[in-house]
Amino acid sequence: QVQLVESGGGLVQAGESVRLSCAASARTFSSYTMGWFRQAPGKEREFVAAINWSGTSTYYADSVKGRFTISRDNAKNTVYLQIDSLKPEDTAVYYCAASQISGTTTYYTRYGMDYWGKGTLVTVSA
Repeated sequence: QVQLVESGGGLVQAGESVRLSCAASARTFSSYTMGWFRQAPGKEREFVAAINWSGTSTYYADSVKGRFTISRDNAKNTVYLQIDSLKPEDTAVYYCAASQISGTTTYYTRYGMDYWGKGTLVTVSA
């Protein structure tokens, strides 16, 4: 069982940056692929980014490539999502997730992940 707690959300101005953090409880954190998803108001939850257990492979949704960066620190059991040049359409609840599957963007988009945090809200004002 993995417990995930996100932090770092809030109200930000368009064009600014924010870094989201996700602390995981698992003793075997380094064995999980970690990811971020988001759900905008009135929309379905969507895949944003994922990173493999070692941090050597990352995957991004086409819509966020170039502005979002996922990273992890296995020593701290933490995964991060850096979001630059924020846009109002980035407003969403951002969820941290963990997967026992070493998949692909297509896989995570279709099937999601195994464990989920409760989310942190990012609101971007124009």
